[in-house]
Amino acid sequence: MKKTILVSTGIIIANIAFAQTLQDAIKKTDNERFESAAADFRALIAKEPTKGDNYFYYGENFFKNGDLDSANIFYQKGIDLNATYPLNYVGTGKVLWYKGKQADAKTPIYKAATLSNNKNAEVMRKTAEIYINAEQKSLDEAITLLNTAIKIDPKNAESYILLGDAVLEKNPTDGGPAIKNYTKASELDPKSAKGILRSGKLYERGQNYQLALEYYKKAIVIDPTYAPAYREQAELYHKAKQDAKAIESYKKYLELNDSPIARERYATFLFSNKNYKDAVLEIEALQKAGNNNLYLDRYLGYSYAELGNKTDTAAYKKGLIAINKFFDKATSRTNFKYQATDYKYKGILLAKTGKDSLGIIEIEKAISMDQSLSNDMLREIAKIYSKGKKHDKAIATYERIMGGDPKNLTGQDYFEMGRAYYFGPKDFVKSDSCFSKVTQAIPTFATAYFWRGKANVQQDLKNEKWLAKPHYEKALTLVKPEERVGVKLNVIEACEYLGYHYLVMKDNVKAKEYFTIIKELDPANKKQVDFFKSPAGK
Repeated sequence: MKKTILVSTGIIIANIAFAQTLQDAIKKTDNERFESAAADFRALIAKEPTKGDNYFYYGENFFKNGDLDSANIFYQKGIDLNATYPLNYVGTGKVLWYKGKQADAKTPIYKAATLSNNKNAEVMRKTAEIYINAEQKSLDEAITLLNTAIKIDPKNAESYILLGDAVLEKNPTDGGPAIKNYTKASELDPKSAKGILRSGKLYERGQNYQLALEYYKKAIVIDPTYAPAYREQAELYHKAKQDAKAIESYKKYLELNDSPIARERYATFLFSNKNYKDAVLEIEALQKAGNNNLYLDRYLGYSYAELGNKTDTAAYKKGLIAINKFFDKATSRTNFKYQATDYKYKGILLAKTGKDSLGIIEIEKAISMDQSLSNDMLREIAKIYSKGKKHDKAIATYERIMGGDPKNLTGQDYFEMGRAYYFGPKDFVKSDSCFSKVTQAIPTFATAYFWRGKANVQQDLKNEKWLAKPHYEKALTLVKPEERVGVKLNVIEACEYLGYHYLVMKDNVKAKEYFTIIKELDPANKKQVDFFKSPAGK
């Protein structure tokens, strides 16, 4: 009798230990520690190779990591080894559903419900999860399933979290019912940070960032190993433009989840945070380690385009190589969805490496895909035309941006358009009109007054009206003596004009003021040298 009891007790203890191990692996998946979880699942399968839940949750680990095909392999293997275990049918149905085959997905999902006699709460939860999170949703069905699951298993926190997700998806403007369910989940499982994190994300969605941050911090206190809380905190700090704190939070996330996938996310985060230099370093380190993900090539190309050639003279060439690799890899994928920014950056990189016409073609593709990018991309096209001295086309591009309403052009647009009129068709009246718009928008912008001076010189080549005089004078009043070196050529040009004007007006004292400024900036300048040799200068 005692022997039997001892054996039974040993089996119970072994099963408890095994169950805890499975739960640990599942928790690692929830914690986005996918590689570590995968190692645990492989060990579990080695111990019990026919146990269905090992295959299902291993499949879930792949699914949540974005690898649907590998997930399906393990769901199907679980079915092959244990045809009566229902969850793997939910898994295969989920893959079909996410691939847009909802009608086909219903067959294995119905099979799972039948095998469990519609009494398995986990089958209901996992089915509801599909209906909530997939692009093609079925929220009423999800809510019905979750309410039934709660009746069967009223103390399971996950049911309330999913119910909160479902009601929020159904009515995004009312977060009250969702918060109620997330709070209930936290009461049922006080050691779980998941419900707390959901509440934080809901408050962030409602732009209550301070309260959201408090919830993220609370989640970290409850479970310091809960990696998603650090990631959400990093994203929130990024929104608040607290870049140092954002990077610090993401580094803590990586301490818990230092997988290549996490590193990829970090590289993307660095790019989004406009930390292009570190994004390049992170991506290139991943690629040297053998990571061949096409999205790394995408963000490497983007980052080099943003960095430019200032610190790396080959940046644009490297960026073009990266973005071409991205397109080569993407082309081999069926129905790959490109983003407008893919064409935007490819176009910019082509133009920056001397392939202007090809660059413009790609940028026009970006505009056709996303009209919200239109004006910014047209500005890029205008810059390309101006760089190539195709000033007429640059002007036409600014007119596209204007679209009949001058308010659509910024001060910078008018400045560039004024230069285009000056160098291209040499329409100095229109050029001056553009620079006038700039001075109206930015009255302290000295360079615009210098350019008004240039445009008016060309309209009055014989100095019959001295049209440039008031603009050059205004420009010089806006440039402090210590700032003259930075705009040396403009200052000298203006002083030569004004010095000559006062010589003609026989005001030698005033003329000397301007030629003295030239002398200080350029002792070898011939006009000031001649002036000071002349009787007027003496």
